[in-house]
Amino acid sequence: MVQSKAQTVEGYLNALTDDRREIISTIRNRILDILPDGYVESINWGMISYEIPLETYPNTYNGQPLGIASIASQKNHLAIYMMGCYMVPEQTEKLMKAYEIMGIKPNMGKSCIRFTTLEKIPLDTIMELIQHFSVTDYIKRYESIKKK
Repeated sequence: MVQSKAQTVEGYLNALTDDRREIISTIRNRILDILPDGYVESINWGMISYEIPLETYPNTYNGQPLGIASIASQKNHLAIYMMGCYMVPEQTEKLMKAYEIMGIKPNMGKSCIRFTTLEKIPLDTIMELIQHFSVTDYIKRYESIKKK
């Protein structure tokens, strides 16, 4: 995974080529429009991240904020990391159904969705999955998994 050295979201975006900046900015703006209260935008893990601040929930396994999603420009593709989707099988099923409806085979890892253009991802569904995962629900889900 390519990690940016940028310290700010603006720095991250400014380091991208015009075509990648346009795609990442489109996704970013959509996320900012629907992001549930309590999540914040930051640069973490070398990408633009949407997470629960440690001031809200410090009890994480690695001392890092709990992230619901991240967006990144990698060497050969763009990626959306959907950590919430990784924790909730129903979210994964909804995402896979959206790809099926689009007639596109998803290019996915455990929590990442790899793509080269916006037309290759179900962006509306991705936004729904982020929008409907409150901070309270995310923490409850995380704690239930952490106990196992």
